[in-house]
Amino acid sequence: MKSTPTLNMVAKTQQGLEPLLAKELEQLGATQIEQHKRAVSFIGDKALLYKANLCLRTALRILVPIHKFEAVNEQELYNGIQQLNWEDYMDVNGTLAIEASANSHLFNHTQYLAQKTKDAIVDQFRAKHGVRPSVDLVRPDLRLNLHIFQHQCTLSLDSSGESLHRRGYRAEGNMAPLNEVTAAALILHSGWNGKGVFMDPMCGSGTILIEAAMFAKNIPPNHMREWFAFEGWRDFEPQLWKQVKQEAMEAIVPCEATLIGNDAVFKVIEIARSNARKAGVENELQLSNMRFEEQTPPEPLNGGTLIMNPPYGERIDIGEAAAFYKMLGDVLKQKFSGYDAWILSSNKEALKKVGLAASKRIVVWNSQLECKFHKFEMYRGSKKEQATAEV
Repeated sequence: MKSTPTLNMVAKTQQGLEPLLAKELEQLGATQIEQHKRAVSFIGDKALLYKANLCLRTALRILVPIHKFEAVNEQELYNGIQQLNWEDYMDVNGTLAIEASANSHLFNHTQYLAQKTKDAIVDQFRAKHGVRPSVDLVRPDLRLNLHIFQHQCTLSLDSSGESLHRRGYRAEGNMAPLNEVTAAALILHSGWNGKGVFMDPMCGSGTILIEAAMFAKNIPPNHMREWFAFEGWRDFEPQLWKQVKQEAMEAIVPCEATLIGNDAVFKVIEIARSNARKAGVENELQLSNMRFEEQTPPEPLNGGTLIMNPPYGERIDIGEAAAFYKMLGDVLKQKFSGYDAWILSSNKEALKKVGLAASKRIVVWNSQLECKFHKFEMYRGSKKEQATAEV
């Protein structure tokens, strides 16, 4: 693969996932990796830019900063945007879209900031050519990201377009599905190696299981995407992109895991099957309509991992939550000997009712909810017997 000039890039992510994303970038070959709030900056070539969009499991979008300047009012913002020659990035008959964010006492109306940025760009074209580019919010030729921190403005090219958590396999969901990036993060947090038994006994629309199947087979999570924003750039290299995709798809391996999903609601199991079919992993999953207390897991001969995202209490009566979580703990003790069981929940009081000592606790944000991701090691016999057996 031919070498291209190095680029400074920023991968955006959800709060708390920065270490996972940094590790993923290191594995892809990125250099000068630095963690920031909800972002990780790194350096790489154009091939890595393409690969990051295709292969990162915990990234939301990949930005390429192109201009930094200071502004304390709208006119200075407008002037700063016009410092660039926009013909280097798009044609006069092209289309653009702008997303703005701000953490500043000087600027607080992000929609207006996006409008002002657009005005500066199209006014430059109009002054030169008498005509101007138009706005296309769906699939523009150029998608820009403006971020303002106090008076520091950073303008970036958005190479992703639609958020990378939208893998393309999930058309429907149950009442409160995890997004794909959060599901992938749970798998990476668990340290699962992609082998042995993997279960989601309350699988809903199947997102955790589908992400687990793609992880086990080393399937690029965004291989189904029809379009990335970088494909509209003036310096887009179709042949390089084709080579990146080909190499990533050739790295897919056979599944060495037993992937089992159950749910008490028949309708969502059917949705999970449909989603798995779209993702191309239907044959890797064993899906059944079954309540948690009815399930009998297979012997975890090569290790067993269970990840579940049960109701938190927002969807069930508070009085029922304690009994429900106690039942979870009882079933884990009775049936899941030898498994590492992980439970995600925002209901801290209910989690205490599981009646098991967590060996690990990780904060994970599910949308706007701060959740705890607890690991329970289900030893065979007592913990003391297990320790003696390992000596």
